[in-house]
Amino acid sequence: MFKAVLFDMDGVIVDTEPLHHNAYYQMFNDVNIDVSEQLYASFTGQSTISICEQLVSYFNLPLSPHTLVGIKRDRFKYLFENDKSLSLIDGVLELIKDYYSNEMSLVLASSASMDNINRIFKRFDLDQYFKAKISGADLEASKPHPEIFIKAAELSEHHANDCFVIEDSTNGIKAAKAAGIFCVGYKSPHSEGQNYSEADLIIEDFDNIYYSKLEKLLSSAR
Repeated sequence: MFKAVLFDMDGVIVDTEPLHHNAYYQMFNDVNIDVSEQLYASFTGQSTISICEQLVSYFNLPLSPHTLVGIKRDRFKYLFENDKSLSLIDGVLELIKDYYSNEMSLVLASSASMDNINRIFKRFDLDQYFKAKISGADLEASKPHPEIFIKAAELSEHHANDCFVIEDSTNGIKAAKAAGIFCVGYKSPHSEGQNYSEADLIIEDFDNIYYSKLEKLLSSAR
């Protein structure tokens, strides 16, 4: 039986994508670059610094990636603090409580900055359920590199074979599989244009992976 679950955040726990989208496009406008929706979609699941490094190179900008990161994060912070409609993904709090009550170790593994992770966790009182949190922004490599999930498994204090990942992005799924960890692809309505083909199991509803159903579902998919 799996003993730990490694959660992505954006698109799995909370739908901050509209806020990120608006913050990024405000930043694009600030630095006068034209980023297509197709290019923007390819960044899903990556850390802000990785995205900004690619933008500086792609558009040959006379600015540092950290300058872009600062602009984007300022924009996001304002939007986050002023958007009262932001809510958790339907059913995810019940899933988190279900795993927690069954003594699974929960670890958050997100490409978001730790500041943004902490904002979300404070707003929705999630720290009580999670053993640990890790930010891809603090690591050397961004998803689809497996580093974040390798370290998240270590933080769970369980072997990688006893962990599984819940991800909604192409890059996140690739990262989980590169780490050798079973991956549930959550086909979220908020994650359009993502490729779930490498996921071990694809779901559209969290009810399908409650603890009582987990062993049968994941064993059959292995």
